[in-house]
Amino acid sequence: MQITNFKSQKACLICIFTASTLDTIYMTKLSVNINKIATLRNSRGGNTPNLVEVAKDIEAFGANGITIHPRPDERHIRYQDAYDLKKVVTTEFNIEGNPIPKFVDLVLAVKPTQVTLVPDAEDAITSNAGWDTNKHRSFLTEIISTFKNEGIRTSIFVDPNVAMIEGAAKTGTDRVELYTEAYAKDNSVISSFIATANAANDFNLGINAGHDLNLENIAFFKQNIPKLLEVSIGHALISESLYLGLENVVNMYLNRLK
Repeated sequence: MQITNFKSQKACLICIFTASTLDTIYMTKLSVNINKIATLRNSRGGNTPNLVEVAKDIEAFGANGITIHPRPDERHIRYQDAYDLKKVVTTEFNIEGNPIPKFVDLVLAVKPTQVTLVPDAEDAITSNAGWDTNKHRSFLTEIISTFKNEGIRTSIFVDPNVAMIEGAAKTGTDRVELYTEAYAKDNSVISSFIATANAANDFNLGINAGHDLNLENIAFFKQNIPKLLEVSIGHALISESLYLGLENVVNMYLNRLK
């Protein structure tokens, strides 16, 4: 970093420290969703690939967190996986899912760093919508209070809709996760995500994002969303790793998130 036009070395050092501090505060973390690793394992039975070992490797490669999204039929992540991963994950551990009673019990038992509430149907192939935080405010408020009382950070999956942010704030959630499928299909809609992020910042809500983000679209999203704290990426990252290698791809994302 080149410093010019400062009157003293002391001033330069202060400037460098301040810039470094700000970069740290607003650095976007990468949480890798390992559902697809579980899908591959389950396709043949047994324990290959070993989900726990892959998670440990992903952390060693530099990722800032591990995400799982168990579903009631356990077609990829099994509930036991959450307990096994809790023992080894040393970065942030995020569990996503629809807060049905079985899911709530799992999260309370495992106590991950963060729980992300997603309103997906039991038979959904993947998440396909955010919460209506006004319609479901009472339900979300109760669930969020339950998790926060156990020291678990909370996040609500929302569409890029400013109207949903005020509702989310009233539930007591710590963060929202922006559902990014629309952006992945057409980045010209970025303005709606910027507006939603600005509203979240106004309500002092942390901002996460995820769904169909990939190596081609992540940098533009990061550059335009103010105070983006975390992205959760799984399907694209694992798919890209088939060609480019898992360690390489993790670091390619980290570089784009700087």
